Amino acid sequence: MGFLGFANVYAMRVNLSVAVVAMVNSSAIPHTNTSAPDSCPNTATNASTGDVKEGEFAWDENMQAIILGSFFWGYIITNPLGGRLGEITLGSRSTTWEVGLPLGVTFPAMNSLMARWFPPLERSSMSALVYAGAQFGTVVSLPICGLLCQGSFLGGWPAVFYVFGVVGLLWCVAWMALIHNDPCTHPHIHPGERLYIQQSLHHGDGPTKAVPVPLMSILRSMPFWAVFVAHIAQNWGFYTLLTELPTFMKNILHFNIADNSFMSALPYLCMWVFSLGAGQLADHLRSKGHLSTTNTRRLFNSIGIYGPMVCIVLVGYAGCNRGLAILLLCLGVGLNGAVYSGYMGSHIDIAPNFAGTLMGITNCAATVPGFLAPMVVGALVDGKETVGQWKLVFWIAAIVYLVGNTFYVIFVSGEEQPWNNLAGGKHPLRATQECSTESVDAIRCLMGAIKVAKPRFLGQREHRSSSSSGRSSFAARS
Repeated sequence: MGFLGFANVYAMRVNLSVAVVAMVNSSAIPHTNTSAPDSCPNTATNASTGDVKEGEFAWDENMQAIILGSFFWGYIITNPLGGRLGEITLGSRSTTWEVGLPLGVTFPAMNSLMARWFPPLERSSMSALVYAGAQFGTVVSLPICGLLCQGSFLGGWPAVFYVFGVVGLLWCVAWMALIHNDPCTHPHIHPGERLYIQQSLHHGDGPTKAVPVPLMSILRSMPFWAVFVAHIAQNWGFYTLLTELPTFMKNILHFNIADNSFMSALPYLCMWVFSLGAGQLADHLRSKGHLSTTNTRRLFNSIGIYGPMVCIVLVGYAGCNRGLAILLLCLGVGLNGAVYSGYMGSHIDIAPNFAGTLMGITNCAATVPGFLAPMVVGALVDGKETVGQWKLVFWIAAIVYLVGNTFYVIFVSGEEQPWNNLAGGKHPLRATQECSTESVDAIRCLMGAIKVAKPRFLGQREHRSSSSSGRSSFAARS
């Protein structure tokens, strides 16, 4: 459900990027002379382009940039609210409200929920699966939006907003019916699974009641600032492509609107697939002891940011070579999927009790590139749709990538920070105690805890006994 939720979130986020191409009347916009040496010739045939249906809005590139970035003005406001609300209500209800209110609450609230449900050694793979819904939604919505814009259903481009709005509402109903705050409040979870999750989280288990956020400790924490800076850098490059890629495809590479949407979806298909594989590999390296959590985050975040940094620069130098440009975009955006096993897991690593708040703070700041990056692109390419101008766009994104990830690699930590545990000390039995008192089926939970914990406890005693007496054969059996 988290996967499908983020698919809806990004479908509603990127549909304007495609729709705006159909909404704009290009005859009212100043165009660059395509015979200029730094412009790509339009070699598309009539058969491939078809009849172009002009829109009704005379928006130049600057106005389009403002419109594309306007989503983020509302999005930035609700991020801190969503993070704290997710911790107070334990996540699920605040995530539901993302359909009716600005989408800013989704990531922070989901982070709070994941901190309650995902065992530490499964966080990379499971969070990658959930957040990969964003790429799935992008992959599905871009071509659908292109087809809707070219068709006559509900008037063409307006159908884009109606269709995905209805899908979002249907998801909301399913979420309310199926999702529960934590393992102890789930009425149908197997007792063994409940105990496994609770025991695995006992060192970072969230408080039963909301406690004040240690704001000053957070602000003095360099691991927090590492995540903060990496999040901003990632979003600058990501939103540059997410909101502007359809425009680049149309005005530079001269794809028509239907081909444009399909080609724009290809890089995100690569990102979706790669992010799932990277998450599995990251958890494997951690669980086998090959890499610490800190080094795992460093490695995968570097793959996810330095890789796209190189590719996005090379796109600018690919010139008018359509095939090479698409290949580099697919490779760069695909590698970017590794960040879900990088900085995106760091919020829960350093402070699981405040994972929602941390995500709310960093995502709030990282929303600024959502409207600033399109404005920079609009200013650079307004009336100058040339390869050279887009080369500047890509270089700016690459420099931001470089600075952000370098800072992250130096200062990040994969260890829980001292200010996360405000109660003082860790409570190994706390999870079982919470489960037995909070569960809607307390007796069933307690019996499951006894069945699972007793053999494990006896096995540990046998192992310690055999080790101390030197009876290796018995130790092997235990």
